[in-house]
Amino acid sequence: MLALALVVLPVIGLLVRSDVTRFPSLLISESSLAALKLSVITALLSTAACVVLGVPLAVVLARSRVRGTRLLRSIVLLPLVLPPVVGGLALLYVLGRRGFLGILINALTGQQVPFTTGAVVIAQTFVAMPFLVVSLEGALRGSGDRYEQVASTLGARPWTVFRRVTLPLLLPALGSGVVLSFARALGEFGATITFAGSLEGVTRTLPLEVYTQSEVDIDSAVALSLLLIVVAFVVIVVARPRSFEGGFR
Repeated sequence: MLALALVVLPVIGLLVRSDVTRFPSLLISESSLAALKLSVITALLSTAACVVLGVPLAVVLARSRVRGTRLLRSIVLLPLVLPPVVGGLALLYVLGRRGFLGILINALTGQQVPFTTGAVVIAQTFVAMPFLVVSLEGALRGSGDRYEQVASTLGARPWTVFRRVTLPLLLPALGSGVVLSFARALGEFGATITFAGSLEGVTRTLPLEVYTQSEVDIDSAVALSLLLIVVAFVVIVVARPRSFEGGFR
């Protein structure tokens, strides 16, 4: 009951503090809609990046027998325990104007990565991808590799084994990982504000809009906070029946 209260009571506190009469007007303001749109778009893009990058990485971590895999796993999962603002600062000094990759990108394209919408996607991917990797690696280790070995002995090529055997085994965990990554990206704040800044319509996502409004209009900040809670809750509840039940067995 105490654990449940720790989660539920703060949400109830927001509900009690909210100004119901101003709620609709606060949510449909131009800045709120722009922040919500940017949050959804960047969260979808970062989730897609998590899938493209995280699935092969999870397979390597789960199936590799090479020495040093444990160290590699620890590095990959570092964003789970690293303060997001530290991650944003690290990204800034890698891809920023004085970062070694930032200098190269600027020399080749004439563009800078920080303080752009692309920087928001990168920051969200940085903090969200470990959730996908954890889900997939756990599912692969739990299922074992006997089916893949049987397929290989029957003459299937590695790509065929991955496509016809490994991926179907990963689908339940992939669903849960995608949901977790999307929800984490949607609520990302620290790495985003450090690496991408808070520019309205460009990098100011919904969490950053809540922070901005909390300094000038607390009613607007409360309304946006409740909106963010509702959106995250709906995403998890809608996707939970199949993905979560199979993803963490």
